[in-house]
Amino acid sequence: MALQLVFVTGMSGAGKSTALKMLEDIGFFCIDNLPIPLIGKFVQLTADGEESKITQVAMGVDVRSGEKLADLRSVLDELSEGGVDYKILFLDADGSTLVKRYKETRRSHPLARNGRIEAGIAEERQCLAFLKNESDYILDTSQLLTRELRAELERIFVHNENFKSLMITVLSFGFKYGIPADADLVFDVRFLPNPYYIPELRAQTGKDAPVHDFVMKYDISRVFIEKLVDLIRFLIPNYIEEGKNQLVISVGCTGGKHRSVTLAEELFDRLNGGEGYGLRIEHRDIDKDSLRKKV
Repeated sequence: MALQLVFVTGMSGAGKSTALKMLEDIGFFCIDNLPIPLIGKFVQLTADGEESKITQVAMGVDVRSGEKLADLRSVLDELSEGGVDYKILFLDADGSTLVKRYKETRRSHPLARNGRIEAGIAEERQCLAFLKNESDYILDTSQLLTRELRAELERIFVHNENFKSLMITVLSFGFKYGIPADADLVFDVRFLPNPYYIPELRAQTGKDAPVHDFVMKYDISRVFIEKLVDLIRFLIPNYIEEGKNQLVISVGCTGGKHRSVTLAEELFDRLNGGEGYGLRIEHRDIDKDSLRKKV
């Protein structure tokens, strides 16, 4: 049986260690931070060993290799010339997310050198640029929950499904709580009829049928969602061609409970099942009004 070899790399704090543990759980033999000069020898011994029962290997490589990381390019070329098939999985996240994660864990960035985390992140991006450019899979974990990362890895490496390079998040929110900082596209639906002023609907949300039906019974709502879906479907292949990995579509109303939730759910349902992208939905502020009243 041919050796399945995956190099797991990417930004520090983006989830490489977590991904390696998940790959180990699904049957991969995992090695982290093996010295670059030993990679070729290890792969050769594993692939050629008649008695070896190892058929899946995941190797973690990153900036901890220091100056030797630059030698990885020649190692990969030698593997290709030797007929070894490999894949590169790159874990990425936006700068603000990485900074936040480092501050929460109180760990220092490997390239910060007692300086600012942002400087270390910028230097790391430069060091890893050649690997990202050659990656087969790029996963942006800025918005991914741990279970969503596991599901994505299982989809790729267990179920052998086609990799979807663009992850789309449909996010509802309330303008009175602020526009999401990570939003790529923001749509304001405060012009739609508001269920808040219907006493029996006020305590419900856009996930409840009465609220959903109230909002969507109006022509203006139906026309808007049709035009919005057409726009997003036009944009998606262009974003994929550009190489974008993460798209956050934010739909906002006043409190983030009724209209924005309804339209976000509608958008999610109509985009779900499309090819070339993954899809998730999140309602940021759906419970905030009730929480404030309790306090």
